[in-house]
Amino acid sequence: MALLDLLGRRWTLRILWELRDGPVGTFRELQARCQDVSSSLLSRRLRELKQAGILASRPGEGYRLTDEGIDLLSALAPIDSWAAGWGERMGIPREPR
Repeated sequence: MALLDLLGRRWTLRILWELRDGPVGTFRELQARCQDVSSSLLSRRLRELKQAGILASRPGEGYRLTDEGIDLLSALAPIDSWAAGWGERMGIPREPR
């Protein structure tokens, strides 16, 4: 599976975004943060991200980004920065961190 294909799938970037500040304890907590995602789709995306080496999970520790996942978010940081400027120009408020 190509990385860009995975990143382009619905909810993938949102899951990464929700894990940016550290682990999320449970599946239900992650699902709540992602709001409208179904449990079956979230489960599928988590499995794909694990297979790609971007995400890891352990009982009692929750879901977390691997070193590869952290590197990926670093690589995506310029896009996030550009998006912030674009949002300001378009009058779109930025989500709080």
